[in-house]
Amino acid sequence: MAADTAPPDLARTDLVVEGMTCAACVRRVEKKLGALEGVRATVNLATGRARVEHPAHVGTASLVEVVEKAGYAASVPALSATADGEEEGQEPQERFPQRLLVTALLAAPVLLLSMVPSLQFRNWQWLCFVSAAPVTLWSAWPFHRRALRGLRHGTATMDTLVSLGVLASFSWSAYALFLGGAGDPDMRMPFALLPRASHGVAHLYLEAVVSVPLFVLAGRHLEARARRGTSAALRSLAELGVKEVTVQEGGSERCIRAEHLGVGQVFVVRPGERVAADGVVVDGTSAVDLSLVTGETRPVEVSASSSVTGGAVNAGGRLLVRATAVGGDTQLARITALVAEAQAGKARAQRLADTVAGVFVPAVLTVAVTVLGFWLGAGADVQPAVTASVAVLVVACPCALGLATPTALMAATGRGAQLGVLVSGPRALEALRRVDTVVLDKTGTLTSGRLDVTAVTAREHGLTAEEALRLAANVESGSEHPLGRAVVAHARRSLGEEAVRPQALSGFRATPGNGVQGTVDGRQVAVRAPEGELTGALGSALAAALESAHTPVVVHVDGRAEAVIALGDVVRAGSYHAVDRLRRLGVRPVLVTGDQEAPARAVAAALGIEEVHARRTPEQKAALVRSLREEGRRVAVVGDGVNDAAALAGADLGIAMGTGTDVAIGAADVTLVRDDIEALADAVRLARRTLATIRGNLVWAFGYNAVTVPLAMVGLLSPVPAAAAMSLSSVLVVLSSLRLRHWQPAPAPARRPRSFSSAL
Repeated sequence: MAADTAPPDLARTDLVVEGMTCAACVRRVEKKLGALEGVRATVNLATGRARVEHPAHVGTASLVEVVEKAGYAASVPALSATADGEEEGQEPQERFPQRLLVTALLAAPVLLLSMVPSLQFRNWQWLCFVSAAPVTLWSAWPFHRRALRGLRHGTATMDTLVSLGVLASFSWSAYALFLGGAGDPDMRMPFALLPRASHGVAHLYLEAVVSVPLFVLAGRHLEARARRGTSAALRSLAELGVKEVTVQEGGSERCIRAEHLGVGQVFVVRPGERVAADGVVVDGTSAVDLSLVTGETRPVEVSASSSVTGGAVNAGGRLLVRATAVGGDTQLARITALVAEAQAGKARAQRLADTVAGVFVPAVLTVAVTVLGFWLGAGADVQPAVTASVAVLVVACPCALGLATPTALMAATGRGAQLGVLVSGPRALEALRRVDTVVLDKTGTLTSGRLDVTAVTAREHGLTAEEALRLAANVESGSEHPLGRAVVAHARRSLGEEAVRPQALSGFRATPGNGVQGTVDGRQVAVRAPEGELTGALGSALAAALESAHTPVVVHVDGRAEAVIALGDVVRAGSYHAVDRLRRLGVRPVLVTGDQEAPARAVAAALGIEEVHARRTPEQKAALVRSLREEGRRVAVVGDGVNDAAALAGADLGIAMGTGTDVAIGAADVTLVRDDIEALADAVRLARRTLATIRGNLVWAFGYNAVTVPLAMVGLLSPVPAAAAMSLSSVLVVLSSLRLRHWQPAPAPARRPRSFSSAL
């Protein structure tokens, strides 16, 4: 069914939340905002955004105040991204690697001397202590600050675990140096990956003091870089906007800011420039590249009266365009908004992960204290007891839980937008993955939705098909009938603009209900409805047109039938491949249309669709969807018109063609931006890959903690490898999601049935 929308009495506000570092932070912010009456919040760790639905009387200031009382900074975003492409919500000290570089320089000698006993010289431990002190106080300060802020607000996060691990290791090392005998100038300390009793040797944990901040900072730096990659598609969409545009007024041109462009103004698009807004070409011919906007790989030829989309690149001649939509009303702006909307949602699995994360950190703190008490109570040496406790604090990682879904969703929705598939959110992805039946509208979905020439058949030993079409188009150039306009448009596309010359026509006469006639280049040409019996190739062409429910007309030249032209609603070139690929994916296609039985059956036969429902009203289409769902099928509906809106809204998943009406698009969960039904199969495959990635991420996030925390508890993991593993876990989750950026459709070529017209 259609994506959830906020009720009319609710407002929607986006907030940038700073200071969130793990899923526990996400859970806390959502819980605090949700405590307000009538407020519902969804927080995204990957983007640092909170999407809040709230009653109109609850102001933005109240929402910001609640977030700040929870221990985080909040603000209303001015832009979706900063100018340099960095994500909003990141703290300044974490935007640049200076802290990481200084920490690495200070940590290097400590790790080297602590882990390689043969390098330990007289008073080596004091050099390590001097190097570790600034790491504890300065490098780890962001963790300490956020941990203290959480403590003031009665909460614990990932930063609490890191801060406690560093402080505990440094405090024990300081005690050992000053009071425990480790300050002896000739002290030597063995190193082992597994904790063990010291047997009288005072042990230091300075390697853990420096390794934990080093690995965590390195992990977050790599994680932030990878996370920016998952949102690269959204930033590239935003960058398609034009900052300045040249408008033409009164025969002169002037340059203005793009935001000042108004509907109805005429602007200039020179070769190589981007189209500033949606509009209609008033002068000029060119080819425009829509690949970054709709995923259409081939340039589209445009001329006077052609529509163009803002953000498209003019690859040819100079164009004059009259703006029909500007600013947030353009197709590019709507696409960007839909992608951003989709990235704010959560899959069901992620909601479970966030619930677990809400109690994760307090549980880890409890486990760490319990482990310390158990080891000491069992008579173990203090050193392995402290080591095990610190390892538990350091190895636990709720970050991966918080990143598992949003990073995958960001990468997938961005990649989908590049391929011309707009998904409203994770619920739509989940529904799309489970769909087993797809109800396809005929007109405008499987077919082009416009009258066109499907075949031109010439008489044996007479004029060629091209010559007959040229003469027919020239005589039809004087007609306003839809059949005549379709013949003229087809001739111009297939034979060239110069093939149709209105000045070559004379003596034009139209007979209502019968056809037209006139003189072209001295020859008497008539295009009429079939009369009498035709034989040979013309008779076969006439029978084939009628069998396909197309409209045939006969071209007479100098009183003799020379050709049969069949016209009809042309099946889209990619429809057969799309239906075939859906079947290969286990999805059953069903054709439903308000058209007559004959054309519906003809299209179904050409595409290999067995289940056909013709002459259906909008109410009957919706009833059909309900009956299919009652049979236990998971139903998606694909449509493009007002008459499809009820069926789209009543299905498990509504899919609208981007060329359709705003009503159909508004009722849909998925929009196919490009004029290509094959994008539907791409959408199904992308949804399945995305949900598989999310499941894999969550399995890793839960499995990592389920394995490493017990290992640390029983003393099989020391703090240094624990810190490395913890940092690596989040990076691996993000890198796994990042693979979706490079996902490619893999069409399964299929042979078209022989009944397909050569015009396709």
